[in-house]
Amino acid sequence: MKKIFSILAASLLALPAAAQYDADTENGVVSFAGRKGFVWESSNKKFEFKPYLMVQTAVDFNYYDSEGLDPAYNQDNVHNTGFSIPYAVLGFTGRAFGFITYNLSINAAASGGALLQQAWADMKVSEGFAVKVGKFKTPFTHATLTTLGETLFPTLPVSLTAPVILPHSLNAVTPSMMTGFDLGVEFHGMFMKKWGYEIGLFNGTGSSVNTATKTFSDDWHIPSLLYAGRLTFQPFGVMPATQGNPNQLGLNRLLVGVSGSLNVESENESTNDVRAGLEVAWMHNRLYLAGEAYYMHVGFTKRQKIDESYNYMGGYVQAGYFVTERLQPALRYDFLDRNGLDKGGMLNMPAVGLNYYFKNANLKLQAMYRYIGRTGHATQLDRDNDDLGLAQHNATVQVQYTF
Repeated sequence: MKKIFSILAASLLALPAAAQYDADTENGVVSFAGRKGFVWESSNKKFEFKPYLMVQTAVDFNYYDSEGLDPAYNQDNVHNTGFSIPYAVLGFTGRAFGFITYNLSINAAASGGALLQQAWADMKVSEGFAVKVGKFKTPFTHATLTTLGETLFPTLPVSLTAPVILPHSLNAVTPSMMTGFDLGVEFHGMFMKKWGYEIGLFNGTGSSVNTATKTFSDDWHIPSLLYAGRLTFQPFGVMPATQGNPNQLGLNRLLVGVSGSLNVESENESTNDVRAGLEVAWMHNRLYLAGEAYYMHVGFTKRQKIDESYNYMGGYVQAGYFVTERLQPALRYDFLDRNGLDKGGMLNMPAVGLNYYFKNANLKLQAMYRYIGRTGHATQLDRDNDDLGLAQHNATVQVQYTF
């Protein structure tokens, strides 16, 4: 455990941080991309109130391979297929007293605590220091920090969202690389208009829990919370939180970032999870390029009486290019060592996509196809187990409207 803490401490010294968003992407859901839209504003411009919404409707096709299916029960290879509404977000954002920004959004497509998608206030003392409190995105990975309605593909990389495989029968322990939305506090700012940082302390329970449920670590005697940080370098100005927008085709922006976190007694107090990430994103006129690599170390708490620990790695590279002012083809290669670095085998997940933006309508049409391949496994059983629960073939067509 001391080794894990040393790794995290060294990471935080090198990375605590993240870039600031442009004013038009503060809400994390809808990018205004320079559009004022419908806004109430005071004459002195110190107070601003803007309602917004985002609705996504998708049709999904998922084909699973035969491993894990029981032919005795006539189980089909096609599951989780049909229409869905990934997000139906209604919210408002704005400014108060000239130095406070705020945001609240409800995702009607979710349930339980995840209904409250975001609720935060951000108090800016100076360019180099601000304090954000409430429920918002944790500072980890370019993919999840991108505005929800501005992603290159309708679904995030599987390497971020898929639970890793642990060789123990603990149903409550299914960590993934992504940390996502959470409740907490963070300090952030920009220095020299190039360096961005974020240091945050969060519950570590994710977006579905809006209450205080954590305790003190029995092993380390510190609060069992998520300690996270990110540092970015943006030499040409702030990178918009978008992966391509037809209203921003003339930009030249570069972002390089490192991030890391420690989730103490995560997964129902069963494990201590250490994450680290490296990201690069470049937006140059019509071209968007990005790549990330992330690592996770999972070690069990002493009460579990399991001495082994496990290491995982994943990442992706993706590109999009506006061949016209409205049409953006996209490519992505995604990989994940889901069964651990000490065991052979890797998931390879190439994807192709196509985005079309309807002029003056705030409508976005996205289509993608993704395949999951497996390579390098020592036995056929390892190969069969590695993609359990994941669709071998996925096709998605999604329509998005924002206001």
